Amino acid sequence: MKSKPTLLCWLICDGVHIDPSSGKHTILGVFSNIRAHQFPVTHPFMVWFLTVTDCAAGEHKMRISMGLDPTTMQPLIERPFGSQGPLQRINLINEINNLSFPQPGDYSLVIEIDDEPILATNLTVSN
Repeated sequence: MKSKPTLLCWLICDGVHIDPSSGKHTILGVFSNIRAHQFPVTHPFMVWFLTVTDCAAGEHKMRISMGLDPTTMQPLIERPFGSQGPLQRINLINEINNLSFPQPGDYSLVIEIDDEPILATNLTVSN
């Protein structure tokens, strides 16, 4: 039986530092919403950090889509990654540059592994 990928961690942050000697990840500046004084607004840089497990051995594809409502979702990130087997925990660091928000609202986010949704959430952008 094929296992379904499981999301262990989903964070939006300012950065991730990986210690070269230990391999430990240090998460910097975690946040869950964005405030702006005027719209449209462009957020210069953020990191979307995910940890997944239960991925079968081999190559996989991750996609993150975003939209102001679930009917207008656009892919923002599509990237391949490999898994050594379902017991491996895989950290995926996704740098987002110059992400624009045309108006305030709750922006829908969907994370998929191999076209299978593993998280549906939102990012609130307000003034």
